[in-house]
Amino acid sequence: MEPDLPMRESDRSPSLTELLERCAGNDRRAFAELYAATSAKLYGTVLRILKNERWSEEVLQEAYIKVWQKADSFDAGKASPITWLVTLARNTAIDQLRREPTAANDGDEVIDLLPGHFPDGEQKLAQSREQEQLLHCLKQLEDGRADLVRLAYLDGLSRIELAERFEQPVNTIKTWLHRALKQLKGCMS
Repeated sequence: MEPDLPMRESDRSPSLTELLERCAGNDRRAFAELYAATSAKLYGTVLRILKNERWSEEVLQEAYIKVWQKADSFDAGKASPITWLVTLARNTAIDQLRREPTAANDGDEVIDLLPGHFPDGEQKLAQSREQEQLLHCLKQLEDGRADLVRLAYLDGLSRIELAERFEQPVNTIKTWLHRALKQLKGCMS
């Protein structure tokens, strides 16, 4: 077995936080790396909301324009880079859906298999631990709050749709989501 050699700085891939910081300084190479590292995930997020491949590709491009323009507003103390990126893409898709609700029905079929990147063993282990921790934290939420979080952030339901589904006022839904996310953040750290 070969001994573990220390990684040289040049061997290390930049983190998403580093890439966003460099994008904030108008580093086009960093932007290209950020796109390569995150576009499959963001495309999946947008596609789940819009349910239309062509439209999702267009909205994804719009979302990355916003990433380029707003990279300097990313705050690692408030959210992880991928959370910030997914939220930006999700909000862009929802905004588009509200502006053009009929555009989703132009006959374009949704694909079942989305492109993705295949993590190595270390990444799989880290993801597995994070998933276990998240599942544990979701179980700690009050009744129904885990479903609320899943529907909002994985299925892309709007606050209005959630209010209808849970038969509660929109402001109550917002409060529940805010509290649930705050509790999840505390549990995850």
